[in-house]
Amino acid sequence: MNTGVQRSSATPPAASTTTTPASGPERGNTFGTGKSLPLLAMAHGLPYVATATVADLHDLEAKVTRAMSMHGARYLHVLVPCPLGWGHPTDETIAMARLAAACGLFPVFEAVDGELASSTPIRRQVPVEDYLRGQKRFAHLFDQAGVDPRLARLQALADRNIRRFRLLGPDAGARP
Repeated sequence: MNTGVQRSSATPPAASTTTTPASGPERGNTFGTGKSLPLLAMAHGLPYVATATVADLHDLEAKVTRAMSMHGARYLHVLVPCPLGWGHPTDETIAMARLAAACGLFPVFEAVDGELASSTPIRRQVPVEDYLRGQKRFAHLFDQAGVDPRLARLQALADRNIRRFRLLGPDAGARP
């Protein structure tokens, strides 16, 4: 769990935190310093690894039930947006979780014995900008003239997740 609004290995690149403030030429968290804990768990061949969000409680409940029915180490990574730390209104918490999945930055999937078993397809992909713009921790990406080049790098990370976890199903709407 990330608490206290400090940087951790799970803090996204370019995000501003209390320990990675938005100052200097590369404001926010540095690219290349984060770790995907679900991918690490998969690399170790855990019997069950899954991700979920608070935007889909049925999916979360099913994954918790599945994990509890298995033996051995299990890892469940749940995205719960933090209004205080992320800087968004409390009533937008579920919308933030949906946008995180819809842009591809937070892939929703299950893995068994280190292999991808299933993923929740994105129905209508949105640009990462739609997800980041509503958060104060990314405000510095939008407070200047022109487009911050880090937005393209974050979009590339999301696009890589979409390919890696096969998140665009046949009925998915492409990103505008």
